[in-house]
Amino acid sequence: MNQPATASISRHDRDRFVALAFCWGDLLFELDMMGVVVFCAGPLEAFTGIPPNQIAGCPFVDMISSADVMGFEAFQKKARAQIRVDNEVVRLKRATGALLGVLASGYWMGDRFYLALRLRGKTTPATVSDPTQPNPNDPESFSRNAGRRIKALEAQGHKPEMAIIGLNGLEELREGLDEASAQAMLASLGSCLSATSIGGDTAVRLGDEAYGLLHDPVSNLGELHKRLSAAISAVVPGGTKLQFSTASMALDIARDLSEGDLTRGLMYALGSVQKQGLRSTDVSSLSDNIFSLISQGLCDIRNFRKIIDERRFFVALQPIIDVRRGNIHHFEALCRFDLSLPHNSPYQYITMGEETGLIHEFDVAMAAKVIALFKKLPVNNLKYAISINISGFSIGVPEYVEALHALLRDNPWTQGRLLFEITESYRISDLDAVNNFIQSLRQSHYKVCLDDFGAGAASFQYLSALEVDVVKIDGSAVRNAQKAAKGRAFLSALTELCSRLGVETIAEMVDSPESLAFVRDCGCNYVQGFLFGRPSRDAADFSPLPNVKLFR
Repeated sequence: MNQPATASISRHDRDRFVALAFCWGDLLFELDMMGVVVFCAGPLEAFTGIPPNQIAGCPFVDMISSADVMGFEAFQKKARAQIRVDNEVVRLKRATGALLGVLASGYWMGDRFYLALRLRGKTTPATVSDPTQPNPNDPESFSRNAGRRIKALEAQGHKPEMAIIGLNGLEELREGLDEASAQAMLASLGSCLSATSIGGDTAVRLGDEAYGLLHDPVSNLGELHKRLSAAISAVVPGGTKLQFSTASMALDIARDLSEGDLTRGLMYALGSVQKQGLRSTDVSSLSDNIFSLISQGLCDIRNFRKIIDERRFFVALQPIIDVRRGNIHHFEALCRFDLSLPHNSPYQYITMGEETGLIHEFDVAMAAKVIALFKKLPVNNLKYAISINISGFSIGVPEYVEALHALLRDNPWTQGRLLFEITESYRISDLDAVNNFIQSLRQSHYKVCLDDFGAGAASFQYLSALEVDVVKIDGSAVRNAQKAAKGRAFLSALTELCSRLGVETIAEMVDSPESLAFVRDCGCNYVQGFLFGRPSRDAADFSPLPNVKLFR
């Protein structure tokens, strides 16, 4: 490595330098096809107490914990498929007998494997392998990798399958180990499963005693049981009496889904698996449940995609009324999915849209639907104004922001007549980015309302950080204020604060004359609720306004 800059170097040396340029770390190694060290650089002795001259010619796996060997072999296999792999945890043996955890980055060039090791520290990124997950595939990365692998194999005429591996007795075994040994065992299991999976990156932990992996139908899963036993025995001397069982399913149900929707469907399904906390030790029963959830998840994605693409939903309107005058200030556009049940809540669909990452596409479709409805109303009658909901999730998706602004540019006549309500604000993490989005709407002459105010502890933080025109006080906060002895003082103080900030207030779920009187006395500017009619597809249903006499 100390060649003069002007000296000619061999092709092999040139390749070595190029490959090492793709690695980072404190220690650099070059391994041959057999995994033998042919080159080493860096403060190896300071890290391990072992002189570098004792390393050349030795198998690299002799330098690491025996429990990590299978994981390292899977790491090399994955690097062959992906060219380069980062952030794999391995533990180096030290002369003192202790182990030193490091992060590995690997790169193949020809018949050489170039390896860089970096000392782990407090700045280690959060993406480092979690030993409680298969090496290191959590449900999100598994879904992403599996979606890509499945569609690629389908294009080649192959039909990959999903296998469920049951390890009856694993939890009892884990509880009998110290924390370090338990983590090492789970890491070894995960690495073994990942190495068996297609691409080396399509295995996932599904529960305390169950794993899933994508595999080729002709692969020998019986051989996998032997490898899993060996992986456990490497950590738990004397072996184990774990009972292994396997079930497998074809994934033909995914054929008509895009890679993106397949990924979303798998992620949604695995989320359902985790929510249910399936613990059956009977792999047949367990796999039936998991396969059912996967099938349902993919079916739900397929149906929601049709809802978006084919606009299989309709808009219902509910009026927002001036609390003093009794006139309609604007309507809120509410989505409904069943014409025969117009009053049914859309909560299930919207929640699924958010959990699957499709809500931003639905929000664009909803905005387009509302604008289309608007065109059917008297265009010169300014009394008609409509608010459209935007999920806090959507604001963070650049494609949504671009699509919404494009829609508004194509329909400039909606300025001053459309409002936007930001819902599910608990999903907001980057307040500065959200405020920039809000100001872009306001500068284009669209007012913005912060929905669900008072429903969570962060509401005041949002009000402080986000410059909006209106806040909608959550119905639960309105009802609680009416029940609590200090409720009137609280709600009055809230409306006074908003007034000082130049922000108007809407009280939600005003369903009785008593509620109307209460929020009016507390200083709310507008009200919304069943007292003035249920949502309707026809704005004419609110002319005359139900219970308008309460304002006289």
